[in-house]
Amino acid sequence: MLTKYNIIDRKLTPTTDEKAQVYLFTNPTLEEQRFLVTEYQIDEHTLASALDPDELPRLEFEPEHIVMIYKRPKNYSGKDQLEFKVASVGTFLFEDKLVIVMAEDIPLFTGKRFLTVSSIKNVFLKLVYNAISHYVEHLRIIHLISEEIEDKTTESMDNTYLHNLFSLEKSLVYYAEAITANGFVFEKMRNLSARIGFSENDEEMLDDIIVENLQCKTQADIYSNVLAQLLGARASIVSNNLNLLMKKLNIITISLMVPTLIASIYGMNVTLPMAKHPDAFWMLMGLGLISVWLVMMFWRHKNW
Repeated sequence: MLTKYNIIDRKLTPTTDEKAQVYLFTNPTLEEQRFLVTEYQIDEHTLASALDPDELPRLEFEPEHIVMIYKRPKNYSGKDQLEFKVASVGTFLFEDKLVIVMAEDIPLFTGKRFLTVSSIKNVFLKLVYNAISHYVEHLRIIHLISEEIEDKTTESMDNTYLHNLFSLEKSLVYYAEAITANGFVFEKMRNLSARIGFSENDEEMLDDIIVENLQCKTQADIYSNVLAQLLGARASIVSNNLNLLMKKLNIITISLMVPTLIASIYGMNVTLPMAKHPDAFWMLMGLGLISVWLVMMFWRHKNW
């Protein structure tokens, strides 16, 4: 699907103009992909990379345009089961237009940063800035979910909560890797800003992007380390609770073995002491209870 925009009165405005300034291709069809390859001379491999969620971010210079592929969070849905994923976005910066290619429909031009735009290079940078903000929002959500699951794991030993924590930990690892890879591209952009043609204001925004991305990476690492330690602690708690449960079961089993032995002996079809005594049953029951009490006292004395 193709959506076109023009910069009118410092705002991005949808348009049907054949010579628009910003072209957004969402999950392009084969016909649209052929159009991008033939009309804009975009390399087929590069175009496929922009639609590949596993592609690494990179910055390349072509004769007619500049290519930047970066990673941004995917829209979360309930079927993902607390697994947050990343997607690739391809941006192709020409002298007079910006072409954006991505595999899923994500609202790109939202937030206060797009209230005003000055040029297509400004749009180019603000897209990246919004992606970092998206990461920060997802990290905050992951942190809140992990705290909620942590409270639930103290009350339940259900493996579902552990699986949820593993999904969040996996998501944080992918986020940290994507943010780090984006950071390398942003640093390269800063070093080659003159070649790209950034203005002084654009360079200041790029510096802010690099700082924000570094802070976002630090935040992702902190949450990942905390969650990893939480998983390790939770596994130790589960193991310790299992040991305590087995200990209690062993105490109960051994406590019942002695009276069971007494009852078994007096249940044999042979002549035994007190066989004719009228209170033999109650005497044997008392002996069994005394044996249980002695075993319990022994365990308590040993602090077992």
